[in-house]
Amino acid sequence: MVDPSELIFTKVAAVARQRPGAVAVVSVGPGHAPQTLTWRELYEGAVRTAALLRSLDVQPGEPVAYQLQNRVEFVTLSVAITMVGAVCEPLMPIFRERELQFMLDRSHARVLFVPASFKRYDHHALAQTMRGRCPALEHVVTFDLDYDELVAHAVAAPAGAATATESTPPLDAIAQLLFTSGSTGEPKGVLNSHRALNQAIAIHSTHFGLTADDVIYSPSPLAHQTGFLYGMWLALLLGAKQVIQDTWDPQVALTAMHEQGITFVQAATPFLADLVRNVQQGGGVPAALRLFVATGAAIPRELARDARSVLEAEVGGAWGSTESCLGTAFVPGQDPELAWQSDGHALDGITVRIVDDDGRPLPAGTEGNFELLSPTMFEGYLERADLTAEVMTADGYYRTGDLARLDADGYLHITGRVKDVINRGGEKVPVAEIEQLLFAHPAVRDVAIVAMPDPRLGERACAFVVPEDGAALKFGEMQQYLEQQRVAKPYWPERLELVDALPQTPSGKTQKFLLRELTAKF
Repeated sequence: MVDPSELIFTKVAAVARQRPGAVAVVSVGPGHAPQTLTWRELYEGAVRTAALLRSLDVQPGEPVAYQLQNRVEFVTLSVAITMVGAVCEPLMPIFRERELQFMLDRSHARVLFVPASFKRYDHHALAQTMRGRCPALEHVVTFDLDYDELVAHAVAAPAGAATATESTPPLDAIAQLLFTSGSTGEPKGVLNSHRALNQAIAIHSTHFGLTADDVIYSPSPLAHQTGFLYGMWLALLLGAKQVIQDTWDPQVALTAMHEQGITFVQAATPFLADLVRNVQQGGGVPAALRLFVATGAAIPRELARDARSVLEAEVGGAWGSTESCLGTAFVPGQDPELAWQSDGHALDGITVRIVDDDGRPLPAGTEGNFELLSPTMFEGYLERADLTAEVMTADGYYRTGDLARLDADGYLHITGRVKDVINRGGEKVPVAEIEQLLFAHPAVRDVAIVAMPDPRLGERACAFVVPEDGAALKFGEMQQYLEQQRVAKPYWPERLELVDALPQTPSGKTQKFLLRELTAKF
């Protein structure tokens, strides 16, 4: 059972004393053998990294940024950051100059950790560029280049002998700063406390019956809330082995499931679809797997039904957000049809409601605005009290931005979105920002980006463009332009449609629902 009052690094220290030789972290990926850390190695590595952080004068409450793929050092560094009372600021590896500069400037991060390279991209060079552009950024530490030397020097220094408990943060202190894109056109820095994250894991582990004997698998990026909280943080608080994967490859994933005895997975729908397909092609059923929770995007009902049969495990959907953590989920052991015909039932201690535009509760079966009240709520958006106020009601409920209905048994059914965000396999595309960039292209008179359905990712982005007179923007030109703007590739529209005009209301507002109807016919 998870104790929500126990801090991450004290839990790691306790398990390191009790089971020093037990495996804590396994990193797998295509092209390399699995890498393993025992609990003792994890704890001792975190202590050494904490010494490095102190040598860089990292203070309690200060964000420490790190743009790392799923590797064992991600876990070690996260534990070390909590040891010194600082704030974890994970950044997605896909981010480039545009996204990084905004996030680093907004957080005023002084320290940034990066890999030397990942997927043939020079992250060290990118970080050095950021160091020249971001006034607050003082230190760049690069794994596989100078990290080991810096750690060794920090440990040898007198300050390296400082104990980890000297900066023990209170439970209400901020533990995580995670940027998420939204309809405002700029990333929002979500601030989560130790208390909220720990309580989320306590509720989650009880709901799904997870213990230290489980093996938690994280194919999702640890820099995304799904991987960070429901992969890494979950395993650490449980004292369970976690398996992380640096680059998605379904065959590597299935091999890891067989070899590592993986019992629990929480990941976006595309991971589930690829895994099912691989098993169907003869990869073998992962015998230990008990639960697969599909989050990030709506799980296609047929996929869920097939997955239960193929994987011989319980599979179902859930709803959550970076701001609120997991709010609803399918209930293990209940009618499996409910697992794929709804978005789950409210977890213990969480209240959900459907209201009209004036905030009045609506009866069961009626579509309206989905709101929830939870002990796992975020503390607010970094330096954006205005945006925080927009999403919180006077009585403390979180406005999710989703349209939904609750059935008579309390099961949630998401029916649409108020927010104009495209959910590409669990990664939110910042529509307003990309539209603004494309609007600035000399060949574009007007533009609207909408979601088009996709059987694997759930949604992809389609750009409807009204070209300037005499211009004819081509798909490749649009891609080249966005690359020049340093936009992360997953945010690029994956289809371009040239139109004479965008459908509009009399007041001039684009009727995007009509464009979405067109994409359904592609």
